Amino acid sequence: MEAAAVPRTPAGIAARIPSPVEEVRDERLGGVRLLLKRDDLIHPEIPGNKWRKLKYNLAPGRVLTFGGAYSNHIRAVAAAGAACGFETIGVIRGEEHLPLNPSLAYAVERGMRLAYLDRSAYRRKHTPEVIDALRAEFGDFRLLPEGGSNAAAVRGCAEIAPELDAQLGGRYDLVCCPVGTGGTLAGLAAGLPPGRRAIGFSALKGGEFLDDEVARLQREALGRVTGDWRVECGFHFGGYARSTPELREFADGFAARHGLRLDLVYVAKMMYGIFTLARELAPGTVVVAVITG
Repeated sequence: MEAAAVPRTPAGIAARIPSPVEEVRDERLGGVRLLLKRDDLIHPEIPGNKWRKLKYNLAPGRVLTFGGAYSNHIRAVAAAGAACGFETIGVIRGEEHLPLNPSLAYAVERGMRLAYLDRSAYRRKHTPEVIDALRAEFGDFRLLPEGGSNAAAVRGCAEIAPELDAQLGGRYDLVCCPVGTGGTLAGLAAGLPPGRRAIGFSALKGGEFLDDEVARLQREALGRVTGDWRVECGFHFGGYARSTPELREFADGFAARHGLRLDLVYVAKMMYGIFTLARELAPGTVVVAVITG
């Protein structure tokens, strides 16, 4: 199940594609087989779904995008710009705080210019008023939404399923991924062959709106809603970037058993959900968990 030789993408970034697949053996899963699609190993600076979302969004010129002060998306866009030689601008939610935190310092080191919007303006970030003001300040740019989820991102994430088919010979039943903005699930589900299904685990409290968002992204990218998928909203552990002692204990235990430290914002919540839902699955079911970073 190891990845093939590393190709170079059209954008010129060396990437480990297909990402490797590893099996986790854990008695708590009962008779369910769990495989990890290690997208976190795609690229050291542009890992997981960030690389897939950016793959078809990268182009020469200036790219402007949005994110919070600790955004992995901001880091990934800055790294991609440095690797491919195009200018990047990160518009950050909230006020500037100096010294910069490690995430924003990293982005600046990779050549990203930072701008800031107060929270009121940030909520209106996609309105013509705000976009026109940013163009007046920075000139023309290619706009990439917060989190990178758009039609091009769906196209990139749709490539996960064909990789799995080639690696596993189609011998899997269910693919799971974390959900923040919906782009990964929209693409993953769109690429699945008949008879396979996908579950996205919301990292957000009140994530029921993500059903509509995933459907919107699929219509934008493909012209229709497609694939057998659903969003599971019961494992947010308090909401975005929040955790509980129970989740942290689970993540610590997973690391001790399997040597993989799970990201608490997204991946640990998905994995906890998989271990919980495994009790409802038939013995022999093969579940693939996409480790997005």
